Amino acid sequence: MPTISEDSISQRSSQFSGEDANFEQLMVSMLDERDKLMDSLRETQERLGETEAKLSEVEKERDSLQRQISANLPQVE
Repeated sequence: MPTISEDSISQRSSQFSGEDANFEQLMVSMLDERDKLMDSLRETQERLGETEAKLSEVEKERDSLQRQISANLPQVE
């Protein structure tokens, strides 16, 4: 049986360690990107909540103004 040369074993292990390092870097990059996306989502949800609250205030103001207009316009019969 032919023997396995030590050079080919070390080449293979360095190839795997290089692939492992690339995979690890890819995973770190993906996790960083996920964190950025989660932060962006949180900020967007906060802005949406603020916008919905402002919309509610504006709708109440509109309704109040419509009531005032209706109360002050002469009634046509």
